[in-house]
Amino acid sequence: MNEEFQGLALVELIDLLEEVPEPLAIPMTPQTPGWIALAAVILVIGLVLVRWGVNRHRANAYRRAALHELEEARDDPSTVAAILRRTAIAAYPREKVASLSGAQWLAFLDRTASRRGFADGPGRVFATAPFRPHGPDPVAASLARDWVKHHKIEVGRG
Repeated sequence: MNEEFQGLALVELIDLLEEVPEPLAIPMTPQTPGWIALAAVILVIGLVLVRWGVNRHRANAYRRAALHELEEARDDPSTVAAILRRTAIAAYPREKVASLSGAQWLAFLDRTASRRGFADGPGRVFATAPFRPHGPDPVAASLARDWVKHHKIEVGRG
């Protein structure tokens, strides 16, 4: 053993040890350009999806408003018929919808619905409801709610 360390206690020997050097900091940035490019692509895709979701939410605002009005209408056919008309005018070009009445109106609702039943079903009440008093009709109101939720929008609408 070395003579200079003779007679030193263990604690004193430990104090003579050199400190362990700190490791270099690990950088948090990607080390290759490929990861940076991948992160950029993922960011762009994420932004596009968020934008699409916001646009879709805004585009369906008229549906949410109509569904809220339908809840307040309490299955009254004349009120539901007016809500259907306003919703159709909001979703389709006014020139195509505003002039429709009677059988043409019901055929339009059937053509754009996910479930038929306006021309030959409980939805017939909506052709005459604004002009003739009817009692509450939960089946027809359910058909109207289904139309508001699921009607098909024509491509290239105005």
